[in-house]
Amino acid sequence: MNLPGPFAVGAYARKLQEEMRKRARVQLIGEVTGIGRSKVQAYFELRDGDGAVPCAIWLNDLEKAGLTEGALRDGAEVVIAGGPDYYPGGGQASPSFCFRATDVRLAGEGDLIARLEALRKQLRSEGLFELQKQLRRPRLPKTIGVVTAETGAARRDLLAGLERRGWAGELIWAFAPVQDRRAAPAIAMAIQDLAARPEVEAIVVTRGGGSLADLWAFCDETLCRTVAMLRVPVVSAVGHERDSTLIDDVAAVACSTPTHAAEAAVPLDCLAARESLERCALALRRAGEGAIDIRSRHLVHLARGPARALQRERGKLNQKIREIRAASERGLSQRVSSQQRIGTVVLERARRRAAGADLEKRREALRQAMVTLRAHEPERTLERGYALVEGEVGEPVTSAAAAAAAAGVKLRFADGRVQARTEGDVERET
Repeated sequence: MNLPGPFAVGAYARKLQEEMRKRARVQLIGEVTGIGRSKVQAYFELRDGDGAVPCAIWLNDLEKAGLTEGALRDGAEVVIAGGPDYYPGGGQASPSFCFRATDVRLAGEGDLIARLEALRKQLRSEGLFELQKQLRRPRLPKTIGVVTAETGAARRDLLAGLERRGWAGELIWAFAPVQDRRAAPAIAMAIQDLAARPEVEAIVVTRGGGSLADLWAFCDETLCRTVAMLRVPVVSAVGHERDSTLIDDVAAVACSTPTHAAEAAVPLDCLAARESLERCALALRRAGEGAIDIRSRHLVHLARGPARALQRERGKLNQKIREIRAASERGLSQRVSSQQRIGTVVLERARRRAAGADLEKRREALRQAMVTLRAHEPERTLERGYALVEGEVGEPVTSAAAAAAAAGVKLRFADGRVQARTEGDVERET
């Protein structure tokens, strides 16, 4: 056997690594599977229907390629550039082979998505997504500018939406291509021309749906920067709800359909507002008519009822007079009663005074009578030297004949009695 060697395993492994790294760089295309990450690199297998190659890429190379780690995911179709690499292993590590990628991009629409996300990230970081949204949108613009294709469903849908809103303002059309390389500059110029017109209060940019490649003109960086810097609010209605373009991000309002764009461009529903005004006018008219009717009936009542009103007032006056009279009579009665009570008291006092005076007079007369009576008492007569002749039993002897006839008599003096005896005949007074 005439072969080179023998080589030590470690030496041969290092030689193999060296030779592999000398290989020319190539590009591979396939589907990412088994994606995994460490702190410094991402590793995966690149497959197609015939085989699979283990691959790895440093995270800083992935960042340089303009891809986020999320964009490199299972199922993504990518194109990678790089070459074969071999790791000899050693110690506990096993030798391994991989394709060391130094660049990666998404294949087909995936590439467009990656570019879109990178530009979106840049414009967002510059604050361009907020400028249009800070503008004040008129609720009922008089003039609206529209950028769209001259033919197509988007134009018809926008007109139908505005008609349903009942809007009667002016539309200024600026037709431009909406797909191919000429579209982005033409759209940007049309928008600028409309914004330069002082009567234009809002601008609608619209086209129908399509693939990301079909809508790519609306992701143009120059166009998006132009829209962001306008002082006229822009309503974007590009594609369908599932579509995502950068002009949607920078516009004041993003809508999924031209019909919704009509509602965003004219926030006030004119038909609803008109109906509301008509209802208000009807309510005001009815209220006015009702008020007039009430006032009319009131005036008729006033015109017909002065005598009735006078009668009512006269009745009120008579009632007041009756109340006053009743009050006066009650007051007079109370006063008479009071005077009567006072008179009774006075009379009683006078009677008592009179009775007292009469009693005093009677007492005085009695005293006088007592004095007179005392003056005529026998004792008083006896005190003046007279004597009272009494019979045997104390009866008074009132005549000389009676004294002569008595066996004996008593002479009563003021200070006592003495026994006496009568003698001789009676001597008559002449």
